[in-house]
Amino acid sequence: MTALADLQRFEPFKRLGADGSALLAQGATRRDVSRASTVLHKGQPVSGAYVVLRGRLRVFTIAPNGTEATLYFIDPGETCVLALNSLFNDLLYPAWAEAETSAAVALIPGAVYRKLFATEASIRDLTMSTLSTLVYRLMAEVEQLHVCSQKQRMVQFILQHANSNGELRMTQQQIAQHLGTTREVVARLVGELVKKRLVASRRGCIAIRDLFGLRRAVAPNAPDAR
Repeated sequence: MTALADLQRFEPFKRLGADGSALLAQGATRRDVSRASTVLHKGQPVSGAYVVLRGRLRVFTIAPNGTEATLYFIDPGETCVLALNSLFNDLLYPAWAEAETSAAVALIPGAVYRKLFATEASIRDLTMSTLSTLVYRLMAEVEQLHVCSQKQRMVQFILQHANSNGELRMTQQQIAQHLGTTREVVARLVGELVKKRLVASRRGCIAIRDLFGLRRAVAPNAPDAR
């Protein structure tokens, strides 16, 4: 499957006119990446727009002490707003982006994306939607940092990222990287949740045992059910 065909599975690219589709076909390329592979490095010049086709990317920063903290995730059909900002403002990429899972990414060259942005309403909509979504996510994260305790942030993370079976399949080190803390802190917090029988912990997995009890850890007045 070509990069164009991959991209046209997503609504903004389905809506391109004939000229826009032809322009995209000339420049877009596809890159398959394995889990934990770095897609963008901090300080790297950005050559185009990155659109996730399959899997998920994690965008993160690293503190001077080496601690990682996740800024946001990029899911299929989404593009990286920091890369777009770097592209339009001729800046170096200010973070790192790596594959959270095995993934496929389309790269749309800068000149092509700029022209599509100027001529195609769906690309302008995608760009603005990406920006607004990131602002919302970052504001939510800032609110958590200032209002929530470490335990509340941990519980929020479990609730947001557990699968339909109520399992968060991550190591404690991976969770620590997302939350911008250490594995030892995560281990202590998980241990407290296990003692309260809110979760069960095994190697590489945290399983929710008491969903409503876990919710009350971050929202004490929340009802158990509708």
